[in-house]
Amino acid sequence: MYPKNAWYVACTPDEIDGKPLGRMVCGESMVFYRAGEGQVAALEDFCPHRGAALSLGRVCEGKLVCGYHGLVMGCDGRTESMPGQRVGAFPAIRAYPVVERHGFIWVWPGQTEQADPALIPQLEWADSPDWTYGGGLYHVACDYRLMIDNLMDLTHETYVHASSIGQKEIDEAPVSTRSVGDEVITSRSMNGVIAPPFWADNLRANGLPADQPVDRWQICHFSPPSHVMIEVGVALAGRGGYEAAPEHKAASIVVDFITPETETSIWYFWGMARNFRVGDSALTEQIRQGQGKVFAEDTAVLEAQQRNLTLYRNRKLLKLNIDAGGVQARRIIDRLLAQEQPSGPAQALAA
Repeated sequence: MYPKNAWYVACTPDEIDGKPLGRMVCGESMVFYRAGEGQVAALEDFCPHRGAALSLGRVCEGKLVCGYHGLVMGCDGRTESMPGQRVGAFPAIRAYPVVERHGFIWVWPGQTEQADPALIPQLEWADSPDWTYGGGLYHVACDYRLMIDNLMDLTHETYVHASSIGQKEIDEAPVSTRSVGDEVITSRSMNGVIAPPFWADNLRANGLPADQPVDRWQICHFSPPSHVMIEVGVALAGRGGYEAAPEHKAASIVVDFITPETETSIWYFWGMARNFRVGDSALTEQIRQGQGKVFAEDTAVLEAQQRNLTLYRNRKLLKLNIDAGGVQARRIIDRLLAQEQPSGPAQALAA
């Protein structure tokens, strides 16, 4: 289950350039497109005439035209016209609240009246010229909560990502977990270590030596419904670690927007934002490709995990102290899910 009264990243602007996009979000089949004056629109992906997928149609002068019989839809979900037919009495299909912000298209699959754009998270790195971003999209066949677990416990890096970002010191460093309102934060620091390959490359890219000891940090921030931002970086040892001056470190924010498709599949929008050499597009692409390979390794593990959990539904999973971030994130999700449940007569009476 997933909260529906929340903003989710549905797609990126380039995915709706010139044509509609069909995508399922939280079990809801939607079509996204650019309506008049470039405004983003989101409707049910269901033609009210014969049930065809509107996403297989086209956009003509800001109108969504069904590719089956030419029915023209307005962005409010009402049928506007159809060649040679009277369609004014057709029932409206659902229109979803949708906002383009921070370089992403956000959709609210829940109750329309609760969709406040002010609830979309503030992303400093997305709106500042001092930062640059590169990322991608994976479709992953797993429960969205498994991805949250994965990102809130980076111990797995030693084993899953041994050739890129993993190192044995991750296992050895203690983890602290705390909650601030609806945000869960896990953090780990490793001092006087040798940078693994991915970070050695980033040190060199920032004009720093890659063969000297560094202080490394990982600070994972979970925000509901399913966003995880991870502050990561390395600084030359003894220069202040996380607080080191920019000329002594290479630091970034790992961006993770996890959008449920179904209960066992997700759209995973991943990327990395950095504030050094922001004008170097070749470096951005190099980092994007390297990070993409890392996340592909996660995908293989998570999809196999989901297959096991589906096969062995009654097996109880064990918890360790390293799981605290994921456990606390799930508690917040469970509370939000409970808030969305309609009150029964007995509950209403008790209230």
